[in-house]
Amino acid sequence: MIRFLVTLAAVLSLSGCGYNQFQSLDEQANAAWSEVLSQYQRRADLIPNIVNTVKGEANFEQETLTRVIEARARATSVQATPELVNDAEALKKFQAAQGELSSALSRLLVVTENYPNLKANQGFQDLRVQLEGTENRITVARNRYIQAVAAYNVHTRSFPNNLTAMVFGYDPKPNFTVQNEAAITTAPTVDFGTAQPTAPAASR
Repeated sequence: MIRFLVTLAAVLSLSGCGYNQFQSLDEQANAAWSEVLSQYQRRADLIPNIVNTVKGEANFEQETLTRVIEARARATSVQATPELVNDAEALKKFQAAQGELSSALSRLLVVTENYPNLKANQGFQDLRVQLEGTENRITVARNRYIQAVAAYNVHTRSFPNNLTAMVFGYDPKPNFTVQNEAAITTAPTVDFGTAQPTAPAASR
């Protein structure tokens, strides 16, 4: 009976100091991160097909194509492990690599406007639509992750939860950084009618 009462008191104490909420918020952040990685991987898997289609166009601007290939190689070389989200420097490198790939892809799609055969290629058009959908899903997944981490960090810094965080080693998580926070919910535009490259709303 004494052991039971001690256990019950411990459980109530942990609930009252936010311990259970830490578990819930941490799981939400991890799930959101997994979705971010899934969408980035989906984009990486689309790129070889896009590159192969563009290669079939005679005299296509090789520098633009090479930049996409090299940017994809750098982005996929970053080890996106679960531990990455707790390492601010590693997350920054991951974000920079994904941002570089976004810029290279944006430039590639704009350049294709100068090649009527590509615009008339149904296979390429289908890939473009898939890429546009993936970019939208990346934006949604990133936003959900940013919100999940923000909720976790607020909980971590709030009293008396910060005392629990100190005891159990729950540190605030690093988050994505954005150049324009007001535009974070705006997905990158993949538009063949655009005269200039469309810069991503935020680095990925």
